[in-house]
Amino acid sequence: MQLYVEVIFRTIAAFVLLMITSRILGKQTISNMTFHDFVSGITLGSIAANLAFNDKLTHWTIAVSLLTFFGISFLVSRTALENRTWNRLVSGTPTVVIENGKILDDNMRKIRYTLDSLTQSLREKDIFDIEEIEYACLEDHGKLSVKKKSEYEWVTRKDLKLHAAAVQSFPVELIMDGRIMEDNLAHNGLTVLWLEQVLRQKNKSVSDVFYAVRGTQNKLYFDYYQDHIDNPID
Repeated sequence: MQLYVEVIFRTIAAFVLLMITSRILGKQTISNMTFHDFVSGITLGSIAANLAFNDKLTHWTIAVSLLTFFGISFLVSRTALENRTWNRLVSGTPTVVIENGKILDDNMRKIRYTLDSLTQSLREKDIFDIEEIEYACLEDHGKLSVKKKSEYEWVTRKDLKLHAAAVQSFPVELIMDGRIMEDNLAHNGLTVLWLEQVLRQKNKSVSDVFYAVRGTQNKLYFDYYQDHIDNPID
């Protein structure tokens, strides 16, 4: 009887600890699972399983192990949030697998991504003809993002008012977390001086900007640290 009571107690403790640690680690862990999130989820689950059922180890020892690993995972997540280089190291980076309608086989080999996986991901997006694709990018959480050629895109109410074909280009990230992406600017014929001039016209500076991107129709989008939203939706 005592054994069953202990198993019930340890299982409840494992559940509570996992709920608390997962809540603190954030929604990223269960939505867009990166390399770091994958490792954290498996390890925390394994430790929690030992806490629940492995009576050869004391529950306090396993609890300390779980909390220690949680602390490491939390520290890595916070560091990745503040340091883009570290974030790329632990989470990986997106990889373009189709550009201008052409499959980049070298990029696919580097990430060991097969044609079967590519075509399957496209079919899941109701795309059965690769000829329809302008760009395709494999995100760091393993999902494929696709930009169709303009003639294959769905028509919206706004599109019906257009008389000329819109200019289509791959989005260019200009600022991320207050830092200018100088490589992106240089690769697209843009300069820091031009970006700063655009911001001055908006009475803003680089330090005010959380995220800036030039979209597929060469339109600029800016998101500022101060959103002026009293009650943001969680």
